[in-house]
Amino acid sequence: MVIIVKQNTKEERIRELIQWIESQNLRTHISTGDFSTVIGVIGDTSKLDEDLISGLDIVEGVKRVSEPFKSANRKFHPLDSVIEVGADKIKVGHGNFAIIAGPCSVESEDQIISVAKSVKAAGATMLRGGAFKPRTSPYDFQGLKADGIELLLEAKRETGLPIVTEIMRVSHIPLFEDVDIIQVGARNMQNFILLKEAGRSGLPVLLKRGLSATIEEWLNAAEYIIAEGNPNVVLCERGIRTFETSTRNTLDLSAVPVLKERTHLPVIVDPSHATGVYKYVAPLAKAAVACGADGLMIEVHNDPAHALSDGPQSLTFEKFEKLTGELAPYISLAGRSFK
Repeated sequence: MVIIVKQNTKEERIRELIQWIESQNLRTHISTGDFSTVIGVIGDTSKLDEDLISGLDIVEGVKRVSEPFKSANRKFHPLDSVIEVGADKIKVGHGNFAIIAGPCSVESEDQIISVAKSVKAAGATMLRGGAFKPRTSPYDFQGLKADGIELLLEAKRETGLPIVTEIMRVSHIPLFEDVDIIQVGARNMQNFILLKEAGRSGLPVLLKRGLSATIEEWLNAAEYIIAEGNPNVVLCERGIRTFETSTRNTLDLSAVPVLKERTHLPVIVDPSHATGVYKYVAPLAKAAVACGADGLMIEVHNDPAHALSDGPQSLTFEKFEKLTGELAPYISLAGRSFK
């Protein structure tokens, strides 16, 4: 249920209404804009008399929310969320464009620091790198694990870039205390226990879309994180499984405007994992900006031909620098700022 409070209502009256709602064993989420206040009611709202609430002199209107996701719903939170990341509070969402770049896997200290320095010089706002790697084959490189996180932290100290890395299991949470964004990958999008623990961590969470997940399933996964008291969720479209085999996955750019309509959460796009081919990354990155994405996640490697994972989809330093230069006018035309 969403309750729209009339403009210029006194704070005391709003607090009284909220206290009454919460006394019914319901939770509330408050969104305050320039012209109205919206109270989102979470829980079994069948116990509330809609006509009674509508008749209150401070209430503009009442709406039932049919979707199963509530806190992630734009009806509950009409304004775009802005997620702040790292000590420098890098902003993502509501016009703040982010570029997250780095290798698929952390391979060595020299490699990750070299990549971090290069992507920062080219304009990246955050560093990505896999320490724990979920691979299709058990014989492929699985990552440096805890050592990989330590190397990412060293790259962070060298460059100041906030770091993004994927978590695989609940027991790894303590290793991520100094990570700036916890990434929940496509294969774990519906690992509900992991989602809850990521929510309880208090750290921002980058939630990738599952390989075959619908948008509603994806938003319900985000709801698991938010329901633990952590509203700092960034959604990442990374391609879905279809019958097409020309690319690794099929990048669903239509998801971006659909999500912008349904949720207040920032939405970024990963054209690297979507295509699996480096030469398709640039055109789809530009298309993502045009669709309204709040950022990009792009794989960059110092030597893609010899990368331990996902070399074919990784950009060289030169190609990444060229791409960020080409993206600048697109970002500006889309009404976003990029630092």
